[in-house]
Amino acid sequence: MEQQLKTDGLNLSIRDAVKEDRISELPEDLLLQILSDIPTENVIATSVLSKRWRSLWKMVPNLTFDFTFDPKYHQTFSENLYRSLTSHEASVLESLQLNFTRGIDGLNIGMWIATAYVRHVRKLVLVSFGDVRDKRARFRSALFNFNDTLDILEIQDYILLDLPSPVCLKSLRELRLYEVHFKDEASVCNLLCGCPSLEVLSVHRERNVDVETFTIVVPSLQRLTIYDFCIGGGKGGYVINAPSLKYLNIVGFEGLDFCLIENAPELVEAEISDVSHIANENILESLTSVKRLSLESPIKNSTLRYFFYFVLHKLPCSQLSCIEKGLDGQNWNPPKCVPECLLFHLEKFLWTGYEWQRGDEKEVATYILENARLLKKATFSTKRIDLENLEKRREMLNELASVARASDSCHLVFHSI
Repeated sequence: MEQQLKTDGLNLSIRDAVKEDRISELPEDLLLQILSDIPTENVIATSVLSKRWRSLWKMVPNLTFDFTFDPKYHQTFSENLYRSLTSHEASVLESLQLNFTRGIDGLNIGMWIATAYVRHVRKLVLVSFGDVRDKRARFRSALFNFNDTLDILEIQDYILLDLPSPVCLKSLRELRLYEVHFKDEASVCNLLCGCPSLEVLSVHRERNVDVETFTIVVPSLQRLTIYDFCIGGGKGGYVINAPSLKYLNIVGFEGLDFCLIENAPELVEAEISDVSHIANENILESLTSVKRLSLESPIKNSTLRYFFYFVLHKLPCSQLSCIEKGLDGQNWNPPKCVPECLLFHLEKFLWTGYEWQRGDEKEVATYILENARLLKKATFSTKRIDLENLEKRREMLNELASVARASDSCHLVFHSI
């Protein structure tokens, strides 16, 4: 009987604990942080829980709205969204994300964005869902004007930027463009020239080419990332004029005609991946100040001789990373004069995809070790092999390890990927 009372008492305590509203006892800052990760429509629904929750949703700093696909709910959704924005009471709206689909009224989008500007929004994300058959949502210059607080702008997917005049985003520091189309080259210029404080730019293009020459002229830009995997290739290319640029990451460019870096004297680090032969030569010729360089399949349709002659002679790299994906197999002959990069600059070298069984690659690796006077670490990463070739691979790597190195402090590392 006593045991039963204890058991009943325990069960009663558990039931009481379940009924107790412990979440409401959490600090307001923590509650707002939790609510920021929940769709805003669900956040608003918490206002019926208790007196404390009645107005808490109005202080949530991050808002996300998902626009419904069903046209019959469009007007109701629009009214609720507008009411939510106008009721927001936080001094600053940290972020607003609008996910919408076809059939959306452009005037509504403009009204929402204008209201977010009034709420001093710092990050704005616009995502348009659809497929290739859908007409893209068209955004004009007026949507991106007269804002002094927006720090990050992200535009995704089925959106067409038709910008006949410059935008005015004075405080914008970071701009992300994912599969966004521009009406013409002037629209690209009018977007970028209206962002005088822009430091970070990401451009992802994976479908049809909309403009032939994508010109990036941003004096304040410090970091630039371009992913271009246009299906079926395309003509044209990129022109980059960014005198403050410090980091460059370029991926793709298969079939494009050019990538001209006209002005980037402050460039320190560059990552170049999967570029075409023509674009690659244009790019490398412009990297005269780079100190850290990563090349992945950099000389497709070219030769080892061209790659090492150009890179090691022209670039003052202290760190060079080469990720090989299939270089043309031709004999390599060392240059008559030892490149300055080896003699005076190179400190770290990484060769991913090193094919130990190829004599030309062994010759290049040996040449680097024998001439890199300041080299501190050289890493050679090889593909995994079957057990029957393991001993032969070990012998070849031991031969490379026995090479007399120009740098007494050089540490040699081998591993498999």
